[in-house]
Amino acid sequence: MEVIQGEQMRRIGIISAIALVAGTSLSYSTLAQQAPNPPAAAPCSENCPAKEVQTSYARVKGWILKSANETPAEDYSFKPTPDIRTFARVVNHVTEAQAHICGAINGSKPDAITVPPETADKATIVAALNASFAECDKAYASVIDTNMTEMITLGPVKRSRIGLLWGNFAHDDEQYATLALYMRLKGLTPPSSEK
Repeated sequence: MEVIQGEQMRRIGIISAIALVAGTSLSYSTLAQQAPNPPAAAPCSENCPAKEVQTSYARVKGWILKSANETPAEDYSFKPTPDIRTFARVVNHVTEAQAHICGAINGSKPDAITVPPETADKATIVAALNASFAECDKAYASVIDTNMTEMITLGPVKRSRIGLLWGNFAHDDEQYATLALYMRLKGLTPPSSEK
């Protein structure tokens, strides 16, 4: 009798599992028919991976903008040695890279932001920098947990959305270090060291 009960229990378990799978499939099918356009993904929660890159970008953005604004116009032509870039050229390099990377994420035209010559006045250089940050603000705001692995073409390569954003942040951070060094050499306190 126990063998029959055990066998019956096994069959009931199998039938229950089949019914559960069939019911779940039917429920998903019904939901898909009722909602052909699923709602947009919710923005990042406070602890999502996308929020990390947004927070890091916001920090370095503030430092770069403050460096560009606080460095006197006459120091834009400064370079510590004759064979390296001027302060203006470093700022322009940030502008170029951000226009390229964030523009690819946003689908903007490659020439949407004009990078001025390093001999341009400070106001023109800072205006171009601000335009590149506006482009990046859109790109960083677009990343959420559900699209961060989306592949984006950038020149001859494809990279994930979050990979491009982390790469842009790393480049900005590296360039900020150069700007901070130039500021120290001119007797200025870099924003990240201000008390």
